[in-house]
Amino acid sequence: MTKIYGHRGAKGSYPENTLLSFKKAIDQGVEGIELDVHLTLDGEVVVIHDETLDRTTNGTGWIKDQTLSEIKQVSAGSRFVLLPDYEEEWDSETVPTLQEVLELMAPYPTELNIELKTYAVVYEGIEEKVHSIVKKYGNNRKVVYSSFHLPSLMRMKKVAPDANIAWLVNNKISFPIDHMNMLDLEALHVHKKMVLPPPEEYQIGARELYDKIRVWTVNDPAEIGQLLDVQVQAIITDFPERAIAIRNKR
Repeated sequence: MTKIYGHRGAKGSYPENTLLSFKKAIDQGVEGIELDVHLTLDGEVVVIHDETLDRTTNGTGWIKDQTLSEIKQVSAGSRFVLLPDYEEEWDSETVPTLQEVLELMAPYPTELNIELKTYAVVYEGIEEKVHSIVKKYGNNRKVVYSSFHLPSLMRMKKVAPDANIAWLVNNKISFPIDHMNMLDLEALHVHKKMVLPPPEEYQIGARELYDKIRVWTVNDPAEIGQLLDVQVQAIITDFPERAIAIRNKR
């Protein structure tokens, strides 16, 4: 059965990468959560998509230049006032640490995809820090580390040889199974254009790969249905409740 992963929680309906969004996605019945991590000035692992605070919070500036205490002063919910279900309580949401997310997830068997956001900023030691937190607070759940930046995935394998790693790709690669075998990838995380036609030049190719890929970010009901038909390993979506409903009807 194709699994449904909540993209930054339930990003289409709730403030992304917040404890609120993750809890809503879990309540909706996801098999997995996808989130993004960065390092603060004082070396804390925080969950936020961008390298800066500007887009998703009422703060400004680079994550790498601010302490956790400073980042905790900003709202991670108030920017999402235009979402249909916005409530004033969202304004009290803060940028969570990875530890806080894992503590929230502790009672649930939900899988976790941690994207290492290491292609724009060099976060020295982030792989060791992230894996240490997962080992301590992960409650033995399945965790997959993904990144566009292959060196970060290779470093994670040195830190934890048994770690599940997945390469994020948004353009066609030659001989993908060869990449998976040589890099010891648990999966490929691919943009939907690589699976859903057209255009042909982006296609990932062989159907034997479908059970080894998680596809992002898929929100259209027809596209969700197509991916369910070919039985990809997982669909990463902003609207997990919608995707689960479509899957349940099939």
